[in-house]
Amino acid sequence: MIDRYQTPEMKNLFNEIKRFEYMLVVEKAVARVQAQHKIIPMAAARNIIKKSQIDLERIYEIEAQTRHDVIAFVSQISESVGKDGKYIHFGLTSSDVLDTALSLQLNQAFEILFTEVKKLKTVLRKMARTHEATLCAGRTHGIYAEITTFGFKLMGFLSELVRCEKRMIQAQHQMQICKLSGAVGTSSSLSLEIETAVARELKLQVEAFATQVIPRDRHAEAVMSLALTASCLERLALELRHLQRTEVNEVVEGFSPLQKGSSAMPHKKNPISAENITGLSRLIKGYAWTALENIPLWHERDISHSSNERVIFQDAFTALHYCLRRMIELLEKLQVNTQVMEKNTHKMGGVLYSSHLLNHLVGQHNLSREKAYQLIQDAAFGLQDGESMQDKIFKSKALKKYFKPQDIENIFSGIKHLNSIQQRIKKYEKNLA
Repeated sequence: MIDRYQTPEMKNLFNEIKRFEYMLVVEKAVARVQAQHKIIPMAAARNIIKKSQIDLERIYEIEAQTRHDVIAFVSQISESVGKDGKYIHFGLTSSDVLDTALSLQLNQAFEILFTEVKKLKTVLRKMARTHEATLCAGRTHGIYAEITTFGFKLMGFLSELVRCEKRMIQAQHQMQICKLSGAVGTSSSLSLEIETAVARELKLQVEAFATQVIPRDRHAEAVMSLALTASCLERLALELRHLQRTEVNEVVEGFSPLQKGSSAMPHKKNPISAENITGLSRLIKGYAWTALENIPLWHERDISHSSNERVIFQDAFTALHYCLRRMIELLEKLQVNTQVMEKNTHKMGGVLYSSHLLNHLVGQHNLSREKAYQLIQDAAFGLQDGESMQDKIFKSKALKKYFKPQDIENIFSGIKHLNSIQQRIKKYEKNLA
């Protein structure tokens, strides 16, 4: 990844020592609450909170012998505390610490994403306002369909991003979970009262019925929310890629003075940012499938989820963070060729207004829909090179009697489209505020 798109916040959040730091936060909170409830000596809890330090190399050294990272972590932290280290991890099982720490970590990861989502919403909203009246061709199946505006297109992507943000907020809430209920979740070693008190201190909620782990439907929802957001960005990226095609040329990605598009073809300007976003979206969506596969574990637990979770969370959050930043810069530097957009609406002789010609025949002259449709279709299919629908109508004995010059001017001005589009945008803006 190019330096300017690096995501140091996510990189730092998911580095190896950070994982142990979150685990230590949990261990300290448990010790503090246990001391308050006279389960362990208060002096021991103070020593644990004050003296415990992480030594990554020592953890690795112990893990090489024990083949268990949590035991290695607990042993190393106990060494750093001294005689009171025996009270660290009292009444807990590994997943209590791992899963609760992961909840804290993913909660922060979501916060990092929300910062970029907010920026992207601002950029999209500003661009949509700028281009709400910029007429352009709407396409279905890749074929000319009907007039729209570039701002209307962008508002559609903005509204989707808002939905994605809401899903991520919901997923973040579902991941704000504390689990300290022991080996198979029965709270036989550490009471629900202690678990509730620790959860309150960590600003988490207690998992109602854990097995030995927090049920992985929560984690799957988190990754699914990322995948849906990635798909939103991919849909926008795909639209921008199509609009950059040579024969369309309605937008162009920013191109720096020393940038090169091809090793062999000096003329090339390629939609590389949009293509990069598309590719990474595919990766994130793949991780969503892995997260779904992690839901059905054997009985109260197995560790088939554990190995891939060390990859999918870090990669999915980092990749989406990167995509959000890349899209923000893409849009901020995007060249919008408004004149080309307007010019393209006249290609094919103005067939983009065919539905309004149809409506005029049915609504103003009471023709059957079948007859009106056939008349307009014959005119559109019969266009010669350089001929417009306006010309065709006034040359047609079957059509010209139904249209006055003012009718044609009104229909082909796009004013009906603009009025309805601006009304819809105004209504959405009001709700958004």
